[in-house]
Amino acid sequence: MTGPALTGRRTLRVGTRRSLLATTQAEHVAALVRDRLGVDTELVEITTDGDRSQAAGTPLRGSSTGVFVGALRDALLTGEVDLAVHSLKDLPTYPEAGIALAAVPEREDPRDVVVARDGLTLGELPAGSKVGTGSPRRAAQLHALGLGLEVVAIRGNVDTRIGKVRAGECDAVVLARAGLARIGRLDEASEVLDPLQMLPAPGQGALAVECRADDPLVDLLAALDDPATHAAVLAERTTLATLEGGCSAPIGALAEVAEGEDGPELWLRAVVLSEDGTLAVRRSASAPLTDPSAAAHLGAQLAQELLDEGAGQLDSAPEPSNITEPAAGSTEVHNA
Repeated sequence: MTGPALTGRRTLRVGTRRSLLATTQAEHVAALVRDRLGVDTELVEITTDGDRSQAAGTPLRGSSTGVFVGALRDALLTGEVDLAVHSLKDLPTYPEAGIALAAVPEREDPRDVVVARDGLTLGELPAGSKVGTGSPRRAAQLHALGLGLEVVAIRGNVDTRIGKVRAGECDAVVLARAGLARIGRLDEASEVLDPLQMLPAPGQGALAVECRADDPLVDLLAALDDPATHAAVLAERTTLATLEGGCSAPIGALAEVAEGEDGPELWLRAVVLSEDGTLAVRRSASAPLTDPSAAAHLGAQLAQELLDEGAGQLDSAPEPSNITEPAAGSTEVHNA
């Protein structure tokens, strides 16, 4: 599938963060490039602000979205690399001048997992057990389960986080299943969390392939794209983008493509919670995938319904009357 866009490029330089997970993800994309575009690849490791912050032990301020992305985008714009690979959930929801999202390859399982001492599940951990996470979304949903767990803030890579369990500093940690699967450590998970218990972050488990917007390579990289994954994460990220304009509370979202009577349909569910998990707004909706704009429309519609139900008030007082206390088996409100 080579062509004029690859003329003179015997090797495509793939930009990646330096971590094991990031380089593993980048190599996965590089293999797709070699297979589908028929061109050699070279990984180029870039240190990002987020990596420097982690190395120094400096807490990230607010959401980590974007802190691992800027240096890779700079490398694209200066011509240091030809394409960059990101965990899609790290990408800001707003566009970046000169940068194109060229492809979203097929997604790994987006659910979260528990790595716990003695192979225990969350429900088997005694009340007061320490569960580590660096994610406000995970922390809020852990609190919402009502299991009496002590949620503690942790940072670092997979080894660092799992190491806290092995060292007895935490009884369990919650991580993305996709990350463990990609680095071959999924057997260390003691439980895969059902989305009814914990909705993942928008875009979790998916990769983003970016290149310069004016590079003809953008059209060729479309060969790496998985349409079902792209539609799902577009719906999730549009939900996030719309909510970000009206609230700053923890957000989870998951979209899935299923075959309906008249063709493929997209089912989207989302939750916005107070930081302590005592309050939550949950909604779900579905729509036929009739055209490329359907996913974005569904995401924006669902987000607006969440805002209409009081999601924007979850991080402020007084407490809104139309927000219900969540429970482990709480029922989501489905649109007709």
